[in-house]
Amino acid sequence: MSGHVIGLAVTARSPVFELAIPCEVFGTDRSDIVDPWYELRLCAAEPGPLPSSAGVSLHASYEYEDLLDVDTVIVAGLARYAQLAPPPDLIAVLREAARRGKRIVSLCTGAYALAAAGLLDGRRATTHWMNANDFAHRFPRVRLDPAPLYIDDGDIITTAGSGAAIDVCLHLVRVDHGAAVANEIARRMVVPPHREGGQAQYTKPVVSAEKSDDLAPVLRWARERLHQPITVPELARVAHLSERTFARRFRDTLGITPLQWLLQQRIRLAQELLETTDKPIEEIARSTGFGNGVNLRYHFGRVAGVSPQSYRHVFRFRAARQPVSSA
Repeated sequence: MSGHVIGLAVTARSPVFELAIPCEVFGTDRSDIVDPWYELRLCAAEPGPLPSSAGVSLHASYEYEDLLDVDTVIVAGLARYAQLAPPPDLIAVLREAARRGKRIVSLCTGAYALAAAGLLDGRRATTHWMNANDFAHRFPRVRLDPAPLYIDDGDIITTAGSGAAIDVCLHLVRVDHGAAVANEIARRMVVPPHREGGQAQYTKPVVSAEKSDDLAPVLRWARERLHQPITVPELARVAHLSERTFARRFRDTLGITPLQWLLQQRIRLAQELLETTDKPIEEIARSTGFGNGVNLRYHFGRVAGVSPQSYRHVFRFRAARQPVSSA
């Protein structure tokens, strides 16, 4: 049985870190977790060695045309020369891949190729914050939002700078195989399964890091009590801040409100419980702070797009088909 095939489109002098992340997530054998795991194919203008930004040579076994035979196309970050003039053969293949309904993902400045192909016209998209002004000038039809770490617009997904490659690759695993599998991959990579906030926290002065340190104990305190009612005034008291100062600092640091953050944490906990336990919906609702099944179904459906029962059916069914690791 073959797994989901991912084609990584590479160009000369691509940033090596952004190439390494999809290779680590999708190219490493994870069949002890999910079998079959993904199959990763490196695709370039022509097969053979290709220099990266660090001078390390990559060996692409496939051509751009082979991207039409994969399930998901990932466009790696582009060196400046390729941003200004993305390879015409890559542009043509991206257009055809979109026409065929492939899932297409850009890492960082790979968004330039998607935009040049017209795939982002009229759509919300992101890229590295340092390229935001240039990108917006070159592609005025794109609804550029430089704030998020990534934007999932269904069949098109765009990401921010280099580190966001980790976020989006884990997001793809979460979409394909569920939160429990994505969390396990994150544990093995020793990274957070999901980072909070957006790019704004990385474009501010160093003081924002200090603010983040101030909030860390509060976030940890809240995660340990998701089953309880938690209010913003209560969070502010734990942080030893006024409610107004706490709310402002929270938004400045994480890019969302405290209540939005709490909802995200509760939904993620509900997803994991739905995947890994047989607990009834009402019990999961109590364990995640929603109180009852009605509230859980409403918020879960609004965020995840499906009911808790449907989510459990899909991901428990997938998990049941996976082999048990002997490790």
